[in-house]
Amino acid sequence: MTSALPYANGHIHIGHLVEYIQTDIWVRFQKLRGQTCTYVCADDTHGTPIMIRARREGIAPEELIARMHAEHVRDFAAFEIAFDNYYTTHSPENRELAEGIYKALEAGGHITVREVEQAYCEHDRMWLPDRFLKGTCPKCRAADQYGDSCDACGATYRPTDLIDARCAVCGTAPVRKLSDHYFFKLGDFARELQEWVGGGHVHPSIANKLQEWFSEGLRDWDISRDGPYFGFLIPGAQDKYFYVWLDAPIGYMASFRNLCARTGQDFDAYWQADRADETELHHFLGKDITYFHALFWPAMLMGSGYRTPTQLAIHGFLTVDGQKMSKSRGTFIQARTFARHLPPQALRYYYASKLGPDPEDLDLSLEDFVNRINAELVGKLANLVSRAARMVLSKLDGRTCEPDPAAAGMIDAIRAAADEIAGHYESRNFALAVRRICALADEANRYLEQTQPWQTVKTDAELARQQLSAALEASRLLAVYLKPVVPGFVERTEACLAIEPLTWASLSESPSPRTLGEFQRLADRLDAKAVQALIDETREDQAADK
Repeated sequence: MTSALPYANGHIHIGHLVEYIQTDIWVRFQKLRGQTCTYVCADDTHGTPIMIRARREGIAPEELIARMHAEHVRDFAAFEIAFDNYYTTHSPENRELAEGIYKALEAGGHITVREVEQAYCEHDRMWLPDRFLKGTCPKCRAADQYGDSCDACGATYRPTDLIDARCAVCGTAPVRKLSDHYFFKLGDFARELQEWVGGGHVHPSIANKLQEWFSEGLRDWDISRDGPYFGFLIPGAQDKYFYVWLDAPIGYMASFRNLCARTGQDFDAYWQADRADETELHHFLGKDITYFHALFWPAMLMGSGYRTPTQLAIHGFLTVDGQKMSKSRGTFIQARTFARHLPPQALRYYYASKLGPDPEDLDLSLEDFVNRINAELVGKLANLVSRAARMVLSKLDGRTCEPDPAAAGMIDAIRAAADEIAGHYESRNFALAVRRICALADEANRYLEQTQPWQTVKTDAELARQQLSAALEASRLLAVYLKPVVPGFVERTEACLAIEPLTWASLSESPSPRTLGEFQRLADRLDAKAVQALIDETREDQAADK
């Protein structure tokens, strides 16, 4: 299991977290069911932006990426993202694998070298890749566009087509120079790629979109960059570096190899083409990098003897209140800022309640976010445990017993939903899983309202104990279903119920009388004022950065 690698040039924000939370939920579900499932990721550390930022800060690129790595690890931990290994692409494992894959492609005749004309900044004495050129779009004449694509009309073009081009670093006009570049002949794998894309490894809508690329013909891919560049040198070349997009996905393999060296897992069983039937490989990623993962990446693997992915799980973009994340509106929210103002588990729950298997955009409606967390996570799920446990602790010596026989139908219905909820998780339809869990919680809360153990305890303490024990058994079963989404919530529930960590197999276990542990708050109500404070701080931070 992998998520796309976050770039080491910036902080984790709530848009990134859609993917990492989505992946983490799926991984936790697989582990809960007893699968051997390994989740690896890494910082994407190479490229011109890293080099430029380090130069501006007066530090070595290695110092910059080490600092960002520590900050990324901190932010992921705050949102309970549980990687088995979180590594870096600037590693000996990645260098070795990248060189090996390149040499295999070269030996297979899939690498060619030819001269290209590109922009060069004589002031900064550096070649200018796409995103370090700005100018006027050659198609719609929109100003201040990048050298590879136009945000205004969506056109793509060559950097040399840009009108009135200027260096994005210093603002001077570049000159044009010729340089030898190395290309991967992607078209050599057109037939195999088309079969792979059509084999159910991507969502049907993505497969249809990719047909446009096949129809136009797959073009050679420029995999080299001229120095100065922060990255790996191409073997046998003079001052030529691997383009970051070549070694970045290889970082998935490198992170796993690093883990294997520590744990004794079999790297080849997961990655060698002739052993692909033994294991599965799943990549979670955003739709903006589909092209790289659905064409370049599998072609590189095909040409070097490695297996191709089992599935690409592709998601859409995050919008906030129906609009793109915005610095001026204060909705371009960093993970660490969110965690200072609001509980991270609330965002995990909200994303889960909205995520489906399709590559559609997800909207974070701030008003709906507050209302849903308060109504569902707090009002239905936490409240069920809270009411029952607190009453047992305060009125009945903290001891539970066999559940009320009259609650058998309600408890059985929760157990009977196991296959349905598992199917929703497996298909990545987390929204349906959450909806079903909440419906079951409604039934359990309705049982409490109908039996009113807070009244029963005044006349029949043992019947009240049975009724509250039934509610707590319902809470235990619901906690199994919730564990992939809000693991911290469930850990506190386990501690209160004085039970071992729950697994999917716990659903078939019979309830046993026990003495409850100390009650801990499971979830706090959200306040619209806290959300506004988060927006205000984000807006102020962005103004200061600008």
